[in-house]
Amino acid sequence: MSTLTILMIGDIVAKTGRFAVRKALPGIIGRREVDFVVANGENIAGGIGITPELADDLFDYGVDVITSGNHIWRQREIRPYIEKNNRLLRPHNFTQGQPGRGFGVYETAAGIKVGVINLAGQVYMDINPENPFTAVDQILKQMSGVKVILVDLHAEATSEKRAMGYYLDGRVSAVVGTHTHVQTADEQILPGGTGFLTDVGMTGPHDSIIGMQKELVVGKFVTGMPESFKPAKNGPRFQAVLLEVDTATGKSTHIERIDQTIE
Repeated sequence: MSTLTILMIGDIVAKTGRFAVRKALPGIIGRREVDFVVANGENIAGGIGITPELADDLFDYGVDVITSGNHIWRQREIRPYIEKNNRLLRPHNFTQGQPGRGFGVYETAAGIKVGVINLAGQVYMDINPENPFTAVDQILKQMSGVKVILVDLHAEATSEKRAMGYYLDGRVSAVVGTHTHVQTADEQILPGGTGFLTDVGMTGPHDSIIGMQKELVVGKFVTGMPESFKPAKNGPRFQAVLLEVDTATGKSTHIERIDQTIE
């Protein structure tokens, strides 16, 4: 059996998150013999959005494909970049006519095809995407013949993420959630062979409230007044999920959460 080792990194937040990726990723790729890396990078620019320069940095660190979510357009300069670079994705079920693309088929160094799909959830989100369940069906028709397929569902509700896992069980290699910045402890391989984790977590400053300075967030909850949040700096951790996938069947054979403190 030929196996592909895949790493999917949780939401990378600000400078501390970039530091964590730069420090941890090369070693993990080497020790675990990782063949393909996907990272959610929509929060790397000061905690909100992504720039062309920072996207290029992630690629230089060893990331193969960057996924995103509701903050993808917060930095205006990313719009022409995403049109040119098919390794940066935005949720496919965004309103038609927006720049970029929501899925792609890529190749590992050994020439194995890997499909990556980026979707946004509808429940409790501050955007208005189209139905991700019908959207993913349309994409899979275009990926006929691709065995290894990874899905990043950028969503708030755990129920919506789990529903997507069961909906796609046996049809894709993995469904993982991003967006909440809190790693869940429910990693599993579903009955049909799809690896699943409700949320991969956050790569960034964990001495924080989901990446932002604690005092500012607490203050908003206490007073109810608007507050301009700023990214925290301390407690860097690298959170991801490692998958092993049978290249012949596309089924996951192993899933493992990673939560590494960065010194």
